[in-house]
Amino acid sequence: MKPEANDILKTDCCIVGGGPAGLMLGYLLVRAGLRVVVIEKHADFLRDFRGDTIHPSTLEIMHQLGLLDELLLLPHQRAEKLQAELAGEEVTMADFTRLPVQCRFIAFMPQWDFLNFLAQKSAQFAGFTLLQSTTFDSFLYQHDTVRGIRANTEQGPVEIQAPLIVGADGRNSAVRLAAGLTSRAFGASKDVVWFRLDKQSGDPTWGMGHKGPRQNFIVIDRGTYWQCGYTIAKGQFEELKVAGLDQFKQAIAAVAPFSVERMSMLEEWQQFKLLSIRIDRLDSWTKPGVLCIGDAAHAMSPIGGVGVNLAIQDAVAAANYLTEPLRRGEVSVRDLAKVQKRRQFPTVATQFLQIKMSSNKRKPGSKSPMPGLIRRFPFLRFVFGRLIGLGFRMEKPRFSG
Repeated sequence: MKPEANDILKTDCCIVGGGPAGLMLGYLLVRAGLRVVVIEKHADFLRDFRGDTIHPSTLEIMHQLGLLDELLLLPHQRAEKLQAELAGEEVTMADFTRLPVQCRFIAFMPQWDFLNFLAQKSAQFAGFTLLQSTTFDSFLYQHDTVRGIRANTEQGPVEIQAPLIVGADGRNSAVRLAAGLTSRAFGASKDVVWFRLDKQSGDPTWGMGHKGPRQNFIVIDRGTYWQCGYTIAKGQFEELKVAGLDQFKQAIAAVAPFSVERMSMLEEWQQFKLLSIRIDRLDSWTKPGVLCIGDAAHAMSPIGGVGVNLAIQDAVAAANYLTEPLRRGEVSVRDLAKVQKRRQFPTVATQFLQIKMSSNKRKPGSKSPMPGLIRRFPFLRFVFGRLIGLGFRMEKPRFSG
């Protein structure tokens, strides 16, 4: 459906942001018989270096929805364990093989494939509308309650009227900003520079984990290429660019399993993508007529790759609490607050762990105590597997239509 300029669309829920949280919530609501409009500012879902890890908790939701078998037909890699090289020693940091769920592994799947899958499944329902190349502009108000949005499409401006607007538009959320929701930020001392290297014959077999003597390098198997991440000090990227690309590749080679010659295909800075790590969360996820979920409510560190899966769990909780109020056509602030109350603990607990893991207070040159701890207490790899794989609170969809 392509609206004409100045059209007025009426729906039960308008979701801003076609990422994992937005499309999962859209699918759950339309499956329950509601009308949903999802707006996405990009023309497609193709973006490099987005979170591509689908954890056991998300795979369990797909199983409960009857979508798992079809999802796993899409190209993906599986990791039953997460490996890391710490102080020159290979360590199993997390083991998923004993989890009490259908899939005891992380699936590495390009996020655009996952999002296209959700969009296609949603489009099978008459009540679903996805508007791409469409940006949020402002709220529509009735008294002090948000009752819709103005959006800009390629055809011109449109109005979308709905009793609920959900901000699922990421850490730089326009909905969050327009709603004036306040947040608390937690310091992050690192950034990550992502890049890709095509596989070559003779490359070792790696899954996902840290490689290198100082734990500064991350490598993930993406099938035909390696997705690589180089950890740098916060705000250091511009300084590194000034020093030059050759020197930058030398620094990477010092901590990576790849030589400088192996990285010869990296010829320009455009091949590197800076991820500015930020950890924050909203004080309140709501205002009358508005709810934020996923990164729009709580920006996560990439540690553990859990951000996508927290967002999916938020979406399921939102659908569970809000489907009936939306069927009645009236969603109260109290209804919206139930979502935050349900998801606050897993958000806070996960961010607490991420902050602790990223605040490295060891002296330079000192060894990580983790290999010794895991050798002494082997059960820790299963504890970490549960925390990463399932999180602190799993959600189960209540409404199936």
